[in-house]
Amino acid sequence: MMLSKKRLAHIVFESDDAASKRFDVVLLVAILGSVTVAILDSVSELHQAYGTVFYLLEWGFTLLFTIEYLLRVWLSRRTLGYVLSFYGIVDLLAILPTYLSLVVANSHFLAVVRALRFLRVLRVLKLGRYLREAQVLTDALYNSRLKIQVFLGSVVTIVLVMGTVMFFIEGPESGFTSIPTAMYWAIVTLTTVGYGDISPATPLGQFMASLIMLLGYAIIAVPTGIVTSEISASAKRKQQDQRACHTCHAIGHDEDAYHCKYCGTRL
Repeated sequence: MMLSKKRLAHIVFESDDAASKRFDVVLLVAILGSVTVAILDSVSELHQAYGTVFYLLEWGFTLLFTIEYLLRVWLSRRTLGYVLSFYGIVDLLAILPTYLSLVVANSHFLAVVRALRFLRVLRVLKLGRYLREAQVLTDALYNSRLKIQVFLGSVVTIVLVMGTVMFFIEGPESGFTSIPTAMYWAIVTLTTVGYGDISPATPLGQFMASLIMLLGYAIIAVPTGIVTSEISASAKRKQQDQRACHTCHAIGHDEDAYHCKYCGTRL
């Protein structure tokens, strides 16, 4: 029995009945399988033993996703809108690496970008309502952007000054061949990563390095505190905005308020 275009579009784009849910589940299983194949194929031992199998599976998944992508383009009411949307771009990127591998070696490993398509699980599992909570984090980052910019500017200044000082103290003999190289060392030390590829040899240089390390631990706490305070403020504002007075429709009440602070009506 042939499905109408409207029914087929409902199955592909929606997830509110058994057929559309089965389509989404099959799609998610295919995504998981294709990503697994790309990961396993990157292991040299497995590639040597099962390279042909991985190659055939990869092309099988790619053809499947190609058909799905063309189907979505055909069924979409706003074709250009879908193609240029986030999911449309991700769907396209999911099939390009395998075709690109015909001209660029090893580019098929980029197929792991298909993992982004797992975002569709939000629709299948009805998790979209939790995106509202993610909006709190987004609002907090946006509201604290100026503070973060000042913080990053301060960090860049510290790195520049400390890098220049270490270049002057240590010099090329200890690996500090230029100010950019010394700044790289300052960044690695300030972030407490410490690769160890460059290290100070003089007592004064080691003392400065110790100060930068201690400063690094103090700096780590700054952005955490900024974002955390903004999350609390955003969550509180959101809760306040949702409590509107039934009489005067005023908003912005305190979290523990029982009555409207404008007209006295019980909330």
